[in-house]
Formats: sequence, C-alpha cells, structure tokens
Amino acid sequence: MTDRGADRAPRSASLPDFPWDLLVPAKAVAADHPDGLVDLSMGTPVDSVPETIRAALARAADAPGYPMTAGTLAVRAAIAEWALRGCGASPGFGALPTIGSKELVAWLPTLLGISRGDTVVIPEVCYPTYEVGARLAGARVVRADTLAELDPAERVRLIWLNSPANPTGRVLPADHLRAVIAWAREHGAVVASDECYLPLGWEVEPTSVLSVCDGVYAGVLALHSLSKRSNLAGYRAGFVLGDPALIGELLAVRKHAGMMVPAPTQAAMAVALRDPDHVTEQRARYARRRRMLLDAISQAGLTVEHSVAGLYLWASRDEPCWDTVHWLADRGILVAPGAFYGPAGERHVRIALTATDERVAAACRRLSA
Repeated sequence: MTDRGADRAPRSASLPDFPWDLLVPAKAVAADHPDGLVDLSMGTPVDSVPETIRAALARAADAPGYPMTAGTLAVRAAIAEWALRGCGASPGFGALPTIGSKELVAWLPTLLGISRGDTVVIPEVCYPTYEVGARLAGARVVRADTLAELDPAERVRLIWLNSPANPTGRVLPADHLRAVIAWAREHGAVVASDECYLPLGWEVEPTSVLSVCDGVYAGVLALHSLSKRSNLAGYRAGFVLGDPALIGELLAVRKHAGMMVPAPTQAAMAVALRDPDHVTEQRARYARRRRMLLDAISQAGLTVEHSVAGLYLWASRDEPCWDTVHWLADRGILVAPGAFYGPAGERHVRIALTATDERVAAACRRLSA
C-alpha cells in the first residue's frame, strides 16, 4: 500500500527558521561580560505572580475532570466585566478563554477554515507568529500597513492588527481601526486585533477595536493575554472577544481539537481580571524601567521610534540590525534584531522592558560608559 503523504514535504518546511535560534551566538558573547548577561531580547515577564492569583490557582488545583472549553461561568463573567471596563466595549460580544494568545494567533487561520488560495494580511513589521499561522493554513501572506496597498484581486480572508504593536510600540488611532473594519466587512474578511499590550499605554492611550464597533461585532475579533499585565506567561492565560458567531465557530472546532484552558488557570484568570491593583503596580515597574532605558539608549546614540506604548523600545543606530545586536552584545546586552519582524525592520532592534530593576540599571551603566 502506498503512503499518500510520502511525497509531501513536511509542514515545517514551509515555516521560517525559529528566529530565537539565530540569536544564540550573540547571546554567548553577551553572557561573557564580566558583570553577566542583561537579556532584553524577549518579552518574558520576570516579576512574581501576585499572591492572590497564586492562591486562586492553588485552591483550584484539585481538578481531576476535563475543563470546559468554553470556560467556567466565573471566568466568562470576569472576562466580560473586564472587556466592558478595560476595552470600552458594549454588550453583545462573545468571549472564549484560550491557551495564552500565541496559540490562537498561530491557529486562528486554520480554525477559521482559511486555506490555499486565501490571503492573510499582516503588518509590515510584526510579531512573527502572524506569518507562521497563515503558512500553517497554507494561505498566502501579504505585508501591508494600509489597505490601499492591496491588489484588488487578492482574496483576503483575514487582516491582522496589533496595537500597541510588537515590536514597535506603535498605537493605531480609532479612525484607522474603523476604516479597516469597514473595508473588511465590504470584502468579507475577518479583522483580528491583537491587543495583549492594551494596558501599557505610555505617551498615548491605546484604543481597543471593540470600542469602535458601536456594539456591532460582526467579523471582528480581539485577542488578549494576561501574560504581561499579570505576569502569567507561565499559566498560558488568554482570551478572545468579539463576533458571537465567530466565537461560536471557534468553540465548536476547539472542542473537537481538545483546546482547553486548564481549570486551575481559569480560576486564576477570574481573580486576576477582577484585581486592577496588581496591574497598576506592574505598570509602574515597567514605566520605571522604560524611563531608565530610554534615557540610556538615547545618550548612547540610538534613535527610538514609535514606542509610545507596549513593552518594547524600537531603536536604531542607522545600520544593519545585526551590527547593532553585536555592538550591544559586546557590552553584555542582548536584544532582538528587527529583521525577526519583517524586512522593513532590518535597521532596527527591539529592546524589551522585561528585566529586573538591577539588570536594567546594569544595562544603563554599560550604555553610559
């Protein structure tokens, strides 16, 4: 009997190299610094999970049965309350917990039935998993920041927005969000807005896509995460909001695929979403680190662009990004090259705010020297 898939290339062959593997040599150089490595390359939280959230996780630890894919009543209510308060949404949206936000970013095109012949639009400079998700579905990827750049012949099925943006920290104005939604509805596309940095506005207050829908969420999804606001990256705690019909479709497929958020994580999410105080405290930590790094980076001759919100500084020495990566690695500082995020980022680096106060201070001293 012939294996029908034997002549088929593995799915991984269609994917780009995992970007962080390419950073290993620079990390080795930076780690040799006499005062140790300052890792500002990844947006991985380093501060502790608040005690109230850890306690909620522990209380729910005796969970022998399968969790609900749709989420418990408690977590769905907490998500809905937070969306009304934190996103400026109106009632009428659907909600669904997800296994962090990256999982949904990667699988959303597939879950929506997008396939070969379809087009997924992603920003010119953006989180690499938008492209990965489209490739996993077999779709064509087009990078465009304005819809006027699109070929009218493209069969656009999904448009990704990201505000505040990773890696740049750019914030999209409300008028731009409305224009994208109107275009997508006219052309039968879904708008997916990745808003996991929404609580981290510094110079500009970010706008949720849910707040510009006037209570009509057809074709609109907003993705959120508790990784950054609550330091829950290790819990894999996220959720998606928006068009109730689309949420229903996602739920139906996710039930079949076993995409369930663990019950203890759901209990922790419910507590985290109802506690604004720990978010305020974490914002203050990031704001302090941001001020320190922004001053030191500027004094070292780098230019910071767009970074009015979010968890990163988008910086340039007006040279190829890998030259800047190595220049900083020689000083024991590891950052991400802009090329990870698209060809338009080839003269920038992304500098994360996710290091301890002590390590941030060490980076600032090295930049000043």
